[in-house]
Amino acid sequence: MAHFETQYQRLESSSTESPPGGGDLLVHVPEGAKSPWHHIENLDLFFSRISFRRAKNGFTCMLIGEIFELMQFIFVVAFTTFLISCVDYDILFANKALNHSQHPSEPIKVTLPDAFLPPNVCSARIQANSFLICILVIAGVFWIHRLVKFIYNICCYWEIHSFYINALKIPMSTLPYYTWQEVQARIVQIQKEHQICIHKKELTELDIYHRILRFKNYMVAMVNKSLLPIRFRLPLLGDTVFYTRGLKYNFELIFFWGPGSLFENEWSLKAEYKRAGNRLELAEKLSTRILWIGIANFLLCPLILIWQILYAFFSYTEILKREPGSLGARCWSLYGRCYLRHFNELDHELHSRLSKGYKPASKYMNCFISPLLTIVAKNVAFFAGSILAVLIALTIYDEDVLAVEHVLTTVTLLGVGITVCRSFIPDQHLVFCPEQLLRVILAHIHYMPDHWQGNAHRYETRDEFAQLFQYKAVFILEELLSPIITPLILIIFLRPKSLDIVDFFRNFTVEVVGVGDTCSFAQMDVRQHGHPAWMSAGKTEASIYQQAEDGKTELSLMHFAITNPKWQPPRESTAFIGFLKERVHRDSSVALAQQAVLPENALFSSIQSLQSESEPHSLIANVIAGSSALGFHMSRDGQASRHLSEVASALRSFSPLQSAQQPPSGFQVAGRDGEAAQPRGASAMTASGADARTMSSGSSAWEGQLQSMILSEYASTEMSLHALYMHELHKQHAQLEPERHTWHRRESDESGESAHEELDAQRGGPVPIPRSASYPFSSPRQPAEETATLQTGFQRRYGGITDPGTVHRAPSHFSRLPLGGWAEDGQSARHPEPVPEESSEDELPPQIHKV
Repeated sequence: MAHFETQYQRLESSSTESPPGGGDLLVHVPEGAKSPWHHIENLDLFFSRISFRRAKNGFTCMLIGEIFELMQFIFVVAFTTFLISCVDYDILFANKALNHSQHPSEPIKVTLPDAFLPPNVCSARIQANSFLICILVIAGVFWIHRLVKFIYNICCYWEIHSFYINALKIPMSTLPYYTWQEVQARIVQIQKEHQICIHKKELTELDIYHRILRFKNYMVAMVNKSLLPIRFRLPLLGDTVFYTRGLKYNFELIFFWGPGSLFENEWSLKAEYKRAGNRLELAEKLSTRILWIGIANFLLCPLILIWQILYAFFSYTEILKREPGSLGARCWSLYGRCYLRHFNELDHELHSRLSKGYKPASKYMNCFISPLLTIVAKNVAFFAGSILAVLIALTIYDEDVLAVEHVLTTVTLLGVGITVCRSFIPDQHLVFCPEQLLRVILAHIHYMPDHWQGNAHRYETRDEFAQLFQYKAVFILEELLSPIITPLILIIFLRPKSLDIVDFFRNFTVEVVGVGDTCSFAQMDVRQHGHPAWMSAGKTEASIYQQAEDGKTELSLMHFAITNPKWQPPRESTAFIGFLKERVHRDSSVALAQQAVLPENALFSSIQSLQSESEPHSLIANVIAGSSALGFHMSRDGQASRHLSEVASALRSFSPLQSAQQPPSGFQVAGRDGEAAQPRGASAMTASGADARTMSSGSSAWEGQLQSMILSEYASTEMSLHALYMHELHKQHAQLEPERHTWHRRESDESGESAHEELDAQRGGPVPIPRSASYPFSSPRQPAEETATLQTGFQRRYGGITDPGTVHRAPSHFSRLPLGGWAEDGQSARHPEPVPEESSEDELPPQIHKV
């Protein structure tokens, strides 16, 4: 078995503002000039604390929240103990008679305090229960731990409070009116004054994101490469994904911050994991550690299970009584949040994006309600409603009916049953189109397996999407079962992947000067991790093992560039953005030449209702709705081409609007002559040091907040259109060369051998590879039939296309090379050089990420 040699290298900062070698300098500041925030030792933790989602609520909210968490824990433990040991249930259920008076003939009225045991009896029952005392001792130790953590967090929150007021000059009363990009711009600016990081003179937006999301980027990458989470094939449920908060906590404990983890601190991978010589010993060591953590989970399973049941009971019982249909609602699963997350995407950014896709996702899932189930639900609701109506009428006539045993219970259960049945009865006035709904969802979630397109009406697609968008009841059930299943997953399923995990962290970890060890995928480097089928052909040197799946690198790069327009991308990323911009202009000219007009139709109104009332979201609705208005009389190729050109036209129409509402973007795109050209469609949101509130003199805080919200909405819409456009390009590429450049992990401890096995298979004959590494059980893909056209009214609304002077570059043609390598036609293809045979199995696997 051959292998490649690798080195653990350092990456220089991509910021063009720092002088050569400036990243390696330690900035010296005199003692008298040091500020309280000079040289913050743990910048990862500091930036995470000032993250926008928590800090924007203010110090008081964070303090009160921590206090109530402590009180909530005490209440759950104390109230449960009281219910177990201090209540006489015979009196409560009227199984025991009471003597309140000396006259037995008088009627006895039982009160609630009568069911409470005296304090001495209650104390004696608690002392006699050894198991309860053991649980109380463990709960007390855990509460003391949380109390110490609470005191520490309060000190940290006060430091954050002072940092916002004194360093960033942002009063806490006006913080909710700021966007994260404005706060981040001030953090970048004060680096020059306070030197919060002494390892480099200037910070970039990517440096801040890397420190906040260091570990989360690793998790996103492992999900993208199908290393995590663990998949099962159950007899009746088929292929399932089990990923809960408890399992996620154990993964982070094993990989990142627990005792004996792979990281020696929050910013540095242990030195032994950076070398390939002892990978087998490290894998064995990791396997042993996973075994012990799994055993610890098994021993703590009863306590965790009791806590999960009690917490779920106290949290959801009242909600279930008040809104019985709430458990029939859906939510984005933890696996879905990790699968759909971009590299370098903060929590509040992900939450905002997925929240916009919640409504169309719910409507899509409601398309698959069974007609038989609907008939049964209607009849059950009729029978239950009839009985409930009679009981209500009798209660109105005489309230003593409620005193009859089990009448109140029957009324409650009938009401819950009727509400549950109604959740299975669809609105008879709504007509759903699965393909259009799935495209609306794609516009917001940005990621979708290839085989979903054109198969939105199939139950297989619905079942796979349900893994991302699950029932709330399923989420609660998985959390309740997590203490039981988590030890089994760790011991039985995760341990065999130990070598894969060790290889992953070595191959995909790079050290960035001033930041530390980060996941190489988070660099969003198209050359190292680009996918040829996602517009990276000719720009990437990544093998099949190294490339990110589902266009994660390319889409993450566009998302970060749009969200942070002041960011200076590396040269390869700048070239990719420039190529995409030129392709957009070229395709938009097709739509401009066609002058397509979208008539008013019911489908357009229906899809537009899925969006909010804002104009950017209406633009997405119109782009998607155009496919049904004009696409029925066109061939599939014509529909796809027209849809691509219309999305490109919509993207290009953003240019004049952006230039009128914000300062130009900070990053530049290289033109044909090598000169830097300012992209007009590369950003839609201001993130400069000048706040949006001060762009017009005399504007109030409310006006500034409104303007920031508008710019944020346009940035979100621009990214949605980019996602649709890039998926259309990928679909065209997949139709020309199906099942090419897809990496699939085989069930083997030698995970690093998969790429060479695929290369050998390609030399000997074709090997069927699934289309999506994240969905290895995909169904056969069918060509999509939807198309779209753009209404000319949108060009009038958004300023139209006013960039006729764009220089169009002729499309480049590329020839395929082994392992995903590409070269321009007319050039000699680069074949891998022969490598020496491996002398020892305790060496590096063949797939090595070399920076």
